[in-house]
Amino acid sequence: MPKEETIEKQYDLVIIGAGPGGYHSAVRAAQYGAKVALIEKNKLGGTCLNRGCIPTKALLASAHFIEKLQRAEEFGVELKGYTTDFSKVVERKNKIVNELGTGIANLQKSWKNDVYIGHGKILGGNTEEGFKVLIKGETNEEIILGKRVILATGSTPALIPNFNVDHERILTSDDILNPNFKTIPKRLLIIGAGVIGCEFADIFATFGSEVTLLEYLPSPIATEEPIIIKHLQKKFDSMGLKIFTSQNVLSVENTGSGIKATTCSASVPRDEIENAETSVYEADLCLVSIGRNKVSNDLGLEEIGIGTRRGAIEVDPGTLETSVNGIYAIGDVIGGIMLAHVASYEGDIAVANALSSLGIYKNHSKRANYRVVPSTIFTSPNIGSVGLKINQAKNLGIDVLVGQFSYSSLGKAKCMGEEGLLIILADKHTTQIIGASCIGESAPELIAEITLAMQNGLSIEDITATIHSHPTLSEMVLEAAEAIVGRSIHKKGRPITPRLRDILMEQIPYGIDYESE
Repeated sequence: MPKEETIEKQYDLVIIGAGPGGYHSAVRAAQYGAKVALIEKNKLGGTCLNRGCIPTKALLASAHFIEKLQRAEEFGVELKGYTTDFSKVVERKNKIVNELGTGIANLQKSWKNDVYIGHGKILGGNTEEGFKVLIKGETNEEIILGKRVILATGSTPALIPNFNVDHERILTSDDILNPNFKTIPKRLLIIGAGVIGCEFADIFATFGSEVTLLEYLPSPIATEEPIIIKHLQKKFDSMGLKIFTSQNVLSVENTGSGIKATTCSASVPRDEIENAETSVYEADLCLVSIGRNKVSNDLGLEEIGIGTRRGAIEVDPGTLETSVNGIYAIGDVIGGIMLAHVASYEGDIAVANALSSLGIYKNHSKRANYRVVPSTIFTSPNIGSVGLKINQAKNLGIDVLVGQFSYSSLGKAKCMGEEGLLIILADKHTTQIIGASCIGESAPELIAEITLAMQNGLSIEDITATIHSHPTLSEMVLEAAEAIVGRSIHKKGRPITPRLRDILMEQIPYGIDYESE
């Protein structure tokens, strides 16, 4: 190990992990004028760019293009036939990943941030002198000093011993997205019908695999509105994709020529599993997508007194500072909302607070607020949601107003041949927007408008009073908002009650008297 006197480089901020939380934080800190070091043990961009969001969306883009070709006759286009070359699909995916990785490297260079490739570990220190951080590369080691540190080390696919992941036939998402994985299995078994499982199911079913999904819960993507799930299941059924819910996977075995998974009902008590009735599923390959584990080991946390809980680094939920003053943590590794855009947001909070304590960031310190966080699922059709679901709102005692509008009733969507729906929820007593869910083309983009409205505390009338361009998919938002108060032009709605009428009249601009149907 290098001696202390070998420390030559000192920084205002050292960031360990260069995923969407870490590399974003590095740029943000440089924008404030800080001297920054960014440490990454693998590739810049982290899981999101190299083994997650981006490569998956590249594969999905190719799969969705195939879907369009399959519907060509519907649009008056006669195709003589086409072939797919999955190896070229993967090459396109790899090219996109590499180009974006180069872009991140150039971005750091343009802000004069120093990038180190190696494993970062905090050796000790204090807020006055700074923290010593060891960087262990493939061939060398060095120590740098950071006045403040942000940990953004992310997560890896969760593994269960009984699943016997061997990275040959029993795979994780990392294996599937490996640059050299260019196989379309005839039969693919996916364990876990959450976001990751459903996206890969969509991809491989479109490319011709016979896909089977096994889910422990009673429903796939169980966090979404039931009507959204129903629409997705209908689409999956049309693709021949099979979903078996309430399945407790007991074991997965590589048989040499394929895989075999044994399950029992998820309702069987643990102490009765040995005698439970079982089912067997066979396939060529198995993808295990049951969640992700936080990467918090070998960071020097225990030695300096930073606690973890089930692998998640414990932080102040507002400032994102750990129990050691001057060290912060963000993203998947703190075990909150494990989404790339949340990691970037948390990076802004941590950077502001870290640099504020140094006098570099001149504004007030910041606190994280997770009241409004959009989420997306890039199956076909896309799914987007934000805020509360109907049952959640009711459980909180909120009188809910629900506005729903269908793609089939919208001119632009009809022209595009798209189906789906958008639901907007509002508080009956204030008409303030409290949530929304959408399934259909560009659902995440439609949800973005509602996210902005919720973040700023806007009401239904703030949306209905806003002119939306025609013909666009954005009119879905306008029509769904109007449906809440029975005024959707292209959908018959409920009559406006006297109480709701009084509330609306207080907020409707120019005192316009809208008649109920």
